[in-house]
Amino acid sequence: MKRSLIALGLLAALPFAATASELSYSYVEGGYSRISGLGDKVDGWAINGSAALGSSFHLFGGFQNLDVSGLPVDVDRTTLGFGYNHELNRGTDLVARVSYNRYDANVSGGGFGLNVNTWAGEVGVRSQLAPSFEGYAFAGYERPTSGSGDFYGRLGAQYNFTRSFGLVADAKIGDGSREYFIGPRFSF
Repeated sequence: MKRSLIALGLLAALPFAATASELSYSYVEGGYSRISGLGDKVDGWAINGSAALGSSFHLFGGFQNLDVSGLPVDVDRTTLGFGYNHELNRGTDLVARVSYNRYDANVSGGGFGLNVNTWAGEVGVRSQLAPSFEGYAFAGYERPTSGSGDFYGRLGAQYNFTRSFGLVADAKIGDGSREYFIGPRFSF
């Protein structure tokens, strides 16, 4: 199952093999985030970033603050990760990433909280499809430190208004839930 999901993600990304400019792994982005499929409306804001470590490695991380509608609950997610990128051709990279995620759910006024830690790994292709448009496709697996995990697919795109400023959209689809992000990105 894992192999077929990874192969499917790579095959889906083959159309992204257009040539264009070099991809940046150093950026800061912020915006709106929403999770669907959990029963209630769960949405809020997120800030993410990445820093290139030479030409083949990068560190990434993020923070998300989500509110659950109809309940006095908010969820904070912190992500820290390490990635490897290998150039397949000019403007197209094979990317592999691992991350640690911490979810903190807090009940307002109740003094009750729940913490869940997970590890995730994903592999996929990121490509500059046109001078102002980039796309990516990943297949991944996320597992809590105790319990069973979940396979997911992630698709995203970025439209660049300038060389450094663009708009990013991302969709992560797993077993029973969908997570969306949209916001501006500053690349450097």
